[in-house]
Amino acid sequence: MSANGDGALLRLAGVNTYYGLIHILQDVNIEVREGELVCLLGGNASGKSTTLKTILGIVRPRTGQVLLDGEDVTRRPTSYRIARGIAIVPENRRLFAPMTVLENLEMGAYLRGAPTKEDFERVYSLFPLLYERRSQLAGTLSGGEQQMVAMARALMSRPKLMLMDEPSMGLAPVLVERNFEIIKEVHESGVAILVVEQNANVSLSIADRGYVLSTGRLVLEGKAADLLRDEGLRKAYLGR
Repeated sequence: MSANGDGALLRLAGVNTYYGLIHILQDVNIEVREGELVCLLGGNASGKSTTLKTILGIVRPRTGQVLLDGEDVTRRPTSYRIARGIAIVPENRRLFAPMTVLENLEMGAYLRGAPTKEDFERVYSLFPLLYERRSQLAGTLSGGEQQMVAMARALMSRPKLMLMDEPSMGLAPVLVERNFEIIKEVHESGVAILVVEQNANVSLSIADRGYVLSTGRLVLEGKAADLLRDEGLRKAYLGR
C-alpha cells in the first residue's frame, strides 16, 4: 500500500494549466493506483502532452495539485519527482544513439547509482533480444528495437510508476501489437503504468481504466472494457 493509504501512486487534483493566457488543462482529475495500467487518450491538441509535462514538473499548474504517493509535489522539480519513483518512456524514444544498448541501460540507473546484476537480469528476461544487441549502437536499431531499449532503460531506475508517451508512434501495426504485449508484461511484473496514446483500441485492450481528454477537459473516464464496448463513446471521442 502506498504511503497515503489509498493506493494512489499518482493523483492530479483539479489541475488547471496555462500557456500564457491560453487555458490548456481545465480542472483535470486523474489517478493511477498501485498495480494499475491506465491509459490517457485523446487526439492532437487534446492536452495529453501538457498532462505529462505537468506530472513531470516541466509545466506547473496555476491551480490544483500533483500528488505522488500522497505527497504534494506540485512545486517540486522534475529531478525530485524522478527520484520519487517516476520513469518516462518519451515520445520517439530519444535514445543516446552513439552509445551501445548496454550503455543506454546503464544511463537508466544513473540517478539510483550503479546497476546491479538483478537489474540487468530483469530487463533481459523481458527483452531477450536486447541481451543479443547489448554491444550494438542504439542508433542502428530498428524502431521496434529502439522502443524496447527505451522501456528497458526506464525500468533500470526501478520505477514505481512508468509514464509512456505515444508508444505506438512510428511503428508498423504488427510492431504496435507486440509493443503493447510487452507493455502488458512490464505491468504484470509489478510496475504501475500510465500510457498516453492516440491509439484507443490497442491501449484500452490492455488497460484497467481509461481517461479521454478533449481540448483540455476530461470528457470520459471509466473501466477500459466499458469504454471499449460503448459504441456511442467510441464514435464521439475515439474516432471509430
